[in-house]
Amino acid sequence: MKHLISLLAAFMGAAILYPALADNDIHTTKPKFTVDTIPAVIRNSYEAHFLEAARQLNANHDDSALTLLNRCIDMKPEAAEAYFLRSRIYGIQHEDTLAMADLQHAAALNPQNSTYQENVAQNYINFRQFDKAIVAFEKLYENNRDRSDVLNVLIQLYQHEKNYDMMLDATNRLELMEGNSEDMTLAKIRIYEMKGDKKSAFKVLKALCDAHPSDVNYRVMMGNWLMQNSKQKDAYKIFQQALKEEPDNVYAESSMRDYYRATGKDSLAHELTERILMSRKTSSQDRVTMMRQLIQESEKDGKDSMDIVRLFDRVLQHNPKDGDVAELAAAYMTLKKMPEDSVKRALNRVLSISPDNVGARLQLIQGLWSKKKWDDIIALCEPALLYNPDEMAFYYFKGLAYYQKENNDEALSTFRKGVSQINSSSNPDIVSDFYAIMGDILHQKGQAQESFAAYDSCLQWKSDNVGCLNNYAYYLSEEGQDLKRAEEMSFRTVKAEPKNSTFLDTYAWILFLQSRYEESKIYIDQAIKNDTDSVVSAVVLEHAGDIHAMCNEPDKAVDFWQQAVKAGSTSALIQKKLKLKKYIKE
Repeated sequence: MKHLISLLAAFMGAAILYPALADNDIHTTKPKFTVDTIPAVIRNSYEAHFLEAARQLNANHDDSALTLLNRCIDMKPEAAEAYFLRSRIYGIQHEDTLAMADLQHAAALNPQNSTYQENVAQNYINFRQFDKAIVAFEKLYENNRDRSDVLNVLIQLYQHEKNYDMMLDATNRLELMEGNSEDMTLAKIRIYEMKGDKKSAFKVLKALCDAHPSDVNYRVMMGNWLMQNSKQKDAYKIFQQALKEEPDNVYAESSMRDYYRATGKDSLAHELTERILMSRKTSSQDRVTMMRQLIQESEKDGKDSMDIVRLFDRVLQHNPKDGDVAELAAAYMTLKKMPEDSVKRALNRVLSISPDNVGARLQLIQGLWSKKKWDDIIALCEPALLYNPDEMAFYYFKGLAYYQKENNDEALSTFRKGVSQINSSSNPDIVSDFYAIMGDILHQKGQAQESFAAYDSCLQWKSDNVGCLNNYAYYLSEEGQDLKRAEEMSFRTVKAEPKNSTFLDTYAWILFLQSRYEESKIYIDQAIKNDTDSVVSAVVLEHAGDIHAMCNEPDKAVDFWQQAVKAGSTSALIQKKLKLKKYIKE
């Protein structure tokens, strides 16, 4: 069962996030047959019809299932499960009003069934009928007092409806269920602020601070609240006392910095900024948080981005092993479109600190790819596979680089190692391309059956890999194998990319091999017309000549064969075709 919070996210934005139970903590009641006193013959007939309807629905025979369920309801009008199952069919058929009516009927017939009630409530959200959804979820909660996920949904629904009193009530119910926590207290504070009840918000926050008198961070939180509510002097006293007790408390330092900025004391704010960023006592996470804040301030104030870059350099001079800051610096420079060499240096700095950083290495590889620096790409991939042996992308780029260098043995070896890392969570697109390229290489090595096996594996991972479909179809036709299957695969590529010259040529040639010459001519002419290369492929031109020759157009055939020769054709028979002005089968 999908968690209710994920459903809400599709229909409304929530300013407050609450902790949610995992799916396996949600208990639902499975539909059961209604206990009744109808005659056994009718009951047995009903159950047989109902079970058959469920089988038909599972087999995607919706119309048959619907007919059977209608018969079930005629026999047993009080059968909630029949209405519920029929609502699923109406939902599949996009009959939303009928689906909702059946859901409501099922829920009314069996009000204790949580599954029915929950589906009704969810559908109210789908229809954006949030007032009705609230009633439904409250009813669901009434029968399921252990469902914290239901309370979370109610909190968000009440927020959407701006019913802050009930939002607070639902939060209190959640607190009784899960116990008091900092997150719960902060949620209450935010609700009071949404209500405009500053006094209650302060009271709750003060109670939190009083409950943790030795925790400086709660007092700093209080200071931040006072700052936001225009009580800077009171906030300053809290920050000052906090720093007296814990001079290296970054949370207190950052809050004091915000106070200095808000009160125009920029030099003091700058001094604290330097202290936080340069101190080795500052955690990497706090340092990154501060840099992100400074970037936002710089963007807001329209400052020179090079000031931020120079600050990054200074921070890394003081903290040369902070990989997170180095990564943020590289990301910032990329975002600001800094010169390529500068970004490259920043990425290399990341790798010098964190050689297992996948993102930085892949970005460097992608930068080299457009420059066709295959050896540099291979050099980047080799250590990556030691640090990240399960990262498919590095096998992919390394194998492709070897393939571009026409080192098919190393390419094939790399792809085979990559295939050994495949698991259920692997990216289907990458795995599919692995097998597709392996198929191409194996075919070039004369291993046709091994090649076809690789193509089959490719299509299992991604059935619409058009590059694989095209090559598989063409090589099948070359081998004279299974032309019907080759035609079917090739047609799928033409349907996907109707102006792709290569795909059109393949399809035309497969039709030609089946002696369907007139059909073949239609597609080969489209292939010639749509070829965007400055010089049309010699193979395509020779195919065009062969096809027109078999369509009793010898002059056109000769013209295409002559163009094929000019395009560099290496065909052993093309001169003989020109001499005899007819197609000669190889």
